[in-house]
Amino acid sequence: MNEKDFKQGQVPFGPGPAGLYRDPARGKIAGVCAGLSDYFGVKVGGVRIALILLSVFGFFGPVFVGYVVLAILLHPRPPHLYKDSDDEAFWRSVVRRPTDTVSGLARRFRELDNRLARMEHRVTSPDEVLRARFRDL
Repeated sequence: MNEKDFKQGQVPFGPGPAGLYRDPARGKIAGVCAGLSDYFGVKVGGVRIALILLSVFGFFGPVFVGYVVLAILLHPRPPHLYKDSDDEAFWRSVVRRPTDTVSGLARRFRELDNRLARMEHRVTSPDEVLRARFRDL
């Protein structure tokens, strides 16, 4: 992906603006742990502790190489990634809980369908026809 595509809103490693970025503003070295914590919705301290524990228990090489690769590949987080707080909440819910988003939409459509059915029932009921005739008198 070139720099022009990145500026036009195409996001690396994830859908929508909630993609995976480095977050140098919150990071200690290159912002990789801060970016991972932001993407997965966990505390940055937990990610740092997990990487330190993995390094101590024999995975230093893979952790180091993975950190360096992510530090090189990931773009820094843009300063104005979301339009507002509602936009941020929406994209975070889509990335973290896509099934909740789909089930929430299904629930809203069921509610709208029930509301429409109640309106149709009221308009087409015999009482409404009788009321309409009295109004026409």
